[in-house]
Amino acid sequence: MVKSFQFNMGMERMIRSWLKAYPLLLACTGPFVHIASICAAVLSKFLSIFCGVYEQPYYYTDVLTVGCAVGVGCCFGTPLGGVLFSIEVTSTYFAVRNYWRGFFAATFSAFVFRVFAVWNKDAITITALFRTNFRMDFPFDLQELPAFAVIGICSGLLGAFFVYFNRQVVLIVRQHATLSRFLTKYRLVYPGVITFVIASLTFPPGFGQFMAGELMPREAISSLFDNFTWVKHTEDPQLLGRSAVWIHPKVSVFVIILLFFLMKFWMSVVATTMPIPCGGFMPVFVLGAAFGRLIGEIMAWLFPDGILFDGFVYKILPGGYAVIGAAALTGAVSHTVSTAVICFELTGQIAHILPMMVAVILANMVAQSLQPSLYDSIIQVKKLPYLPDLGWNQISKYNIFVEDIMVSDVKFISSNCKYRDLKDVLQNTTVSTFPLVDSPDSMILMGSVERTELQALLHRHLSPERRLHLAREMPQKLIEASYDGHQWKHESFAFVDEDVDEEEEDKGKTEVVNVGIKLKKTIVERRKIKFWEQEELEKKVCFSSCRIDPSPFQLVERTSLHKTHTLFSLLGLTNAYVTSMGKLKGVIALEELQKAIEGSTRTGIQLRPPLASFRDAAQTSSSKEKGILSASDADIELEDIVISGPAAENISDILKDLCSRNLEEDEIMI
Repeated sequence: MVKSFQFNMGMERMIRSWLKAYPLLLACTGPFVHIASICAAVLSKFLSIFCGVYEQPYYYTDVLTVGCAVGVGCCFGTPLGGVLFSIEVTSTYFAVRNYWRGFFAATFSAFVFRVFAVWNKDAITITALFRTNFRMDFPFDLQELPAFAVIGICSGLLGAFFVYFNRQVVLIVRQHATLSRFLTKYRLVYPGVITFVIASLTFPPGFGQFMAGELMPREAISSLFDNFTWVKHTEDPQLLGRSAVWIHPKVSVFVIILLFFLMKFWMSVVATTMPIPCGGFMPVFVLGAAFGRLIGEIMAWLFPDGILFDGFVYKILPGGYAVIGAAALTGAVSHTVSTAVICFELTGQIAHILPMMVAVILANMVAQSLQPSLYDSIIQVKKLPYLPDLGWNQISKYNIFVEDIMVSDVKFISSNCKYRDLKDVLQNTTVSTFPLVDSPDSMILMGSVERTELQALLHRHLSPERRLHLAREMPQKLIEASYDGHQWKHESFAFVDEDVDEEEEDKGKTEVVNVGIKLKKTIVERRKIKFWEQEELEKKVCFSSCRIDPSPFQLVERTSLHKTHTLFSLLGLTNAYVTSMGKLKGVIALEELQKAIEGSTRTGIQLRPPLASFRDAAQTSSSKEKGILSASDADIELEDIVISGPAAENISDILKDLCSRNLEEDEIMI
């Protein structure tokens, strides 16, 4: 009995140790940000009922930015760093007027997060999450700045390699057709295998004892940030508390930290590719802290008595190096500088503000020149629409114009089109917004219509309810051919019914005849409905009940690529229409901008040739000779526009006039 109890207790401890080995690689930052962003999106949709400004793309992006700030703030208890980090990650341009909204939401979420920690007795009071106690008088010496710069440069290289490694793992899994189909069918296999392998390698009684496998994420960060110098510790390791796991009687401290960094590096890369809600911020933060701690311990080993300067001896603080390494590597992976502010709030000290900023800036410079950020890499792998940044040395951004990259074959809706044309456009295209023009000949842009609005308009026009309503207003003959078909009766069917009623031969034969009658009635009814739909499709569309955007964003043909990129980034646009004197010439979307910026010359994108300036000069000289003739043609064209009516100030009046004309024509035809 006692042996069985001891065996069960041993198995329980082993399973707990095995389960504790894995959480270090993933974090809750991602899920927190996802949940907060979802709440912000739902709240924005709800508030759009009362205020239409929440439907605007630029405001919607700002709301999502605030949601991201709330997620980061309540995860780490860092409201200031959370707001700045979310702005750097999600926005190219951010409205300063929304600063107070972001800080208010992030501060409140961080306050609630820390209050619940105190209420749950996880903390004594509201304080920093990983509080440090570095000396404030002389936290570092000027001669240590080269070491901090080395941390920044190396962190930039490691951050770029982390992003590259992560992308390659995802591409290998997706490009292998057999493996991709297998993992799609059995979604839990990949996370299960990765979890088992990583947890087995970090099992504390096994190989994990050489890499601090028993530490949980917060314990690992707290131990890496402590004030003790492990390389000079010769006393009982238990005096170090939880940091004692970094000291092994048979293995050097440098080997343990290096092994921890190398193993956790590839494990974090693989773990973040799993299709589960996880965050990549905390794993990289732990890796950076380990790398900085390794450099700090090496500095303490090289200068055991400290650094002598101006008659004073400055002791090396490996914990300070760990804080700087965490901020630098996280900034390199995410391409942000606000990670330094997050570290200040996490530790509760700004003693290393100068070396930390130097390391973070150097890490960003190196990483941004080599690889995109982790979030941009995920967007590229998933082939989501995005707007790449313009390079500083791209002189062509001022020589490429919208007319060179726009799509000229635009699917549009005219104000005098028929329902059949509307149906064909909806069936043959997948675009979400259609431009509304006056007529196919003039191509005067009157606005834009959402696809959902057109679908609802077509559905209402061909709905059974409308067919029944029209049938009640028609003569009795059409009522008999209505949708329910109960009162419809044909002469041939009456003849058969009379014969059957008079003879009453056999019940089986009667049932067969009745089934045939019902089937024939159904076929005739369907033909009637089909004929009615064909007649309705030939009528002109009435847009009076359809919501139309009278002022879609427009660009002229000679708008430069640089200005177009700025407008798309500033307003959060997904597409824009290209017009010339009010006439629709084309459309440009994020895909065209992306191809133009990346220098692609695939189908649909024609970049400006090298001798385009000489061609423009020749066209300019010839256009002067044709100026008088073109001016007269333009006057005639403008007169036609004024007569036809699309140049009126109120678009709703135009649509009402068009609808009334269509109704009058339909009444005349009837």
